[in-house]
Amino acid sequence: MSDKTIRLTTAQAIIRYLDNQFIVIDGQEMRLCGGGFGIFGHGNVTCLGEALYDHRATLPLYRGQNEQGMGFAAAGYTKQWLRQRFMFCTASAGPGTANLLTSAALAHANRLPVLMLCGDTFLTRLPDPVLQQLEHFGNPAYGLNDAFKAVSRYWDRITHPAQVIQSLPAAISTMLDPADCGPAFIGLPQDVQGWAYDYPEAFFAKRVHRIRRVTPDQNEVAAAMDALRSAQRPLIIAGGGVQYSRAVAELTAFAEDHQIPVVETIAGRANMKADHPLNIGPVGVTGSDSANAVAERADVVLAVGTRLQDFTTGSWTAFAKDAQFIGLNAARHDAIKHMSLPVVGDAKRGLELLQRDSYKAPQDWVDFAKAQRANWDEYVAGNVAHGNRPNSYAQAIGVVNDLCDPRDRIVAAAGGLPAEVTANWRTLDIGTVDVEFGFSCMGYEIAGGWGARIAQAEREPDQDTIVFTGDGSYLLMNSDVYSSVLTGKKLIIMVLDNGGFAVINKLQNNTGNESYNNLIADTPTATAPFAVDFEAHAAAMGATAETVANPAELGEAFKRAKASDKTYVIVMKVDAYEGWTTEGHTWWEVGTPHVSDNAKVTAAHKDQEATRSKQRKGV
Repeated sequence: MSDKTIRLTTAQAIIRYLDNQFIVIDGQEMRLCGGGFGIFGHGNVTCLGEALYDHRATLPLYRGQNEQGMGFAAAGYTKQWLRQRFMFCTASAGPGTANLLTSAALAHANRLPVLMLCGDTFLTRLPDPVLQQLEHFGNPAYGLNDAFKAVSRYWDRITHPAQVIQSLPAAISTMLDPADCGPAFIGLPQDVQGWAYDYPEAFFAKRVHRIRRVTPDQNEVAAAMDALRSAQRPLIIAGGGVQYSRAVAELTAFAEDHQIPVVETIAGRANMKADHPLNIGPVGVTGSDSANAVAERADVVLAVGTRLQDFTTGSWTAFAKDAQFIGLNAARHDAIKHMSLPVVGDAKRGLELLQRDSYKAPQDWVDFAKAQRANWDEYVAGNVAHGNRPNSYAQAIGVVNDLCDPRDRIVAAAGGLPAEVTANWRTLDIGTVDVEFGFSCMGYEIAGGWGARIAQAEREPDQDTIVFTGDGSYLLMNSDVYSSVLTGKKLIIMVLDNGGFAVINKLQNNTGNESYNNLIADTPTATAPFAVDFEAHAAAMGATAETVANPAELGEAFKRAKASDKTYVIVMKVDAYEGWTTEGHTWWEVGTPHVSDNAKVTAAHKDQEATRSKQRKGV
């Protein structure tokens, strides 16, 4: 190894290192880092900005409008690339960095690689207290950036230029590790960013990364196979990890060879096409009657690439108390949940090993599952149909589903749309649905869609990214409509206006409470309620926009949006009370008042608790 050195600032070294990291995807070598999203301030513009300028041709920097949106866009980008590539976000010290906390939490909950390069206060402390500094009187080293420790898989603060040599490889290793994958945070004090050091030239040599595939232990595989052989009513839960492992083909082959019904989590929503005979539908709180009917009867459940969150398990009421789980997962933490037989390792390799068996599920069980799916398909067909009834999310979903291209990407998050998309969307092709429900984060929709579109333009430039958002999420974070226009990354955005936070109003009503502070009409401090002109607002940011009165008009507008070469926003009012998908829901545990002067609240609490007897207690 050469002992030659090159003198660089800390910031220059970070960016040069990122510029020389590569990965091979489908036989094509490309940069591991697709670039970044940035908003400059005094905490990052003079040093990190200087370094980024010299690499602007190979690490494109997208100008954000809001740091939180930048983090969401980076999450949407890496989801589209199946976690094989990432983008960085850079923010100044103080509130710019603080705005990234929510998006770091989203990336952490969803196990997504996002690199955050954020300004920090001066290491020397000579000018303290500086602008935007939080002063902790008893701990001068404690600052805002320490808040990211709770929402990062890797956290570091660079206090000397040489530390980059260890920190950057560790951060990238974490982001690429299937078991520990998540956001990496690197705090960069403003003075340290500009300090120079004689770095080894070898540190900046081109490196081609490969994502680790861990082969499961043979004893764990054998125990799982024994359990499957004993099954009379086996079931596969397919999570988002199936796609991240690029194990869709193996999952399908395993299900077909053993004739085991498959249900999907929200993150795994596009592991199988809707018309696959063994795809029994989405499972859980926002699921389908078909998947939940099969889940509650299953005796052995193979959970592949899922963290088994409460919306998948119905707060652990969706499955029989004595059902035996098998957890095939790269992360040990997820593989052992609820006394699962763990198969810790890569989903693709794990399924290949489990495949070495002649077991087939009983035919009557398979027939039962398929019959349930046929019934659910009939329900969905009626649910998305439109005619003489109020406009609904489901109708809008059905219209777009009928008219979009099979490879178009669908993005939704938070509110009522995750449930409606999960229940009613008929998957047209593998890996085309992104419903962010790991953190259920309002505001992800448009920003995440923008990031997904940047990635999509690199992979499938002729396809569209279609965003479903409610009026609440749109009002929370809409500035990336402008970002998409500014960067020429076209989005089709469906703004479905139900007059407020209607799904939480529904929860409020379903637990016996009166409508209060969710719908605009029920906001006690609103002295002059009025409807926002979403069409005019979107048009003011450069998008083509129109308002439609009903699903039929929405269909014609969607055709115009498909034909357009720029971001297109379609607005339609939907009913806040009518048209919700009423079937397919399991129990979901929410806190309800044990005592109340309101008889309806008391009755709702008793009704809520009546189902608790079905809840598994962790064993």
